Amino acid sequence: MGLFDKLAGWLGLKKKEVHVLCIGLDNSGKTTIINKLKPSNAQTQDIVPTIGFSIEKFKTSSLSFTVFDMSGQGRYRNLWEHYYKEGQAIIFVIDSSDKLRMVVAKEELDTLLNHPDVKHRRLPILFFANKMDLRDAISSVKVSQLLSLENIKDKPWHICASDALKGEGLQEGVDWLQGISYFFFL
Repeated sequence: MGLFDKLAGWLGLKKKEVHVLCIGLDNSGKTTIINKLKPSNAQTQDIVPTIGFSIEKFKTSSLSFTVFDMSGQGRYRNLWEHYYKEGQAIIFVIDSSDKLRMVVAKEELDTLLNHPDVKHRRLPILFFANKMDLRDAISSVKVSQLLSLENIKDKPWHICASDALKGEGLQEGVDWLQGISYFFFL
C-alpha cells in the first residue's frame, strides 16, 4: 500500500474517511475489537456492553475509519438498519465459541443482506470469527460454512479468525478492509 500512500501524497489527497458499521450478537467481542484497533494510548481498560451504539475513530496509513459500534442485544438490533444507508463497509463479529447462537447470527446476517439499503450495494463485509482462544471455538472455515458465506456472491467479503483480547487476527482484517477500500472509496 506504500505506492498508494505516496501517490496520494503527491496528489495532495488527504486521508479518506470510511464509515464502518460493526455489528454482531451481544458478547461477540465487537467493542473489544474496536478498542484494540485504537492506538494503545486511546484504549479503554474496562470494556462494558454497548447500549444502543457508540462511535469510535481510528486511522491506518491511508484511511480514517469512523466505526459505529452497534449493540448486539436483541432489543437494540432493530437500530442497525437505521445506519445501513450511511455505512460504506460492515464488520460482522461472530463468537466462534457460541455454537448455540450461531443460528441467530446467521438469521441476523440474512436480515442484513436482504435489507433494501444493503441488498443492491457492493458493501465490503469483514467477518471476525472471534474468541478463537476459547476451548470450544470452532474454526473460521466452520463458521463460514455455518453462516453460508459462500452464498454471498454480490459483495466482497473476508473472514479472519481472531482473538480480540490479544489482538490476534485483527490486523489481517483491517489490512483487507484497507486494501478493498481503495477500490470502493478512493
